[in-house]
Amino acid sequence: MASTVLSDKALAVFAFAAYHQFTSGEKVTDVVLHDGAGHAADPDAIKQLQDAELVTVENNRAVFTDAGQNFLGTVLDALRKTAQAG
Repeated sequence: MASTVLSDKALAVFAFAAYHQFTSGEKVTDVVLHDGAGHAADPDAIKQLQDAELVTVENNRAVFTDAGQNFLGTVLDALRKTAQAG
């Protein structure tokens, strides 16, 4: 993924995961693609994340690869640092 530029919709998948990790206090390793209540991950975003080898798709879930887990960790750290700087 070294030079991959992610779209805002692809980044939203990580924002969603970060939200759930912050609110639950538990490590998030995957996200649901369609929740049955009208919410769904953007298919193009998921394809972009698959192409970047950040997720795999298993059943109705986008599962973070090791690289995806590392990227999510970077997102979480950046949010914490930004909040502390303000």
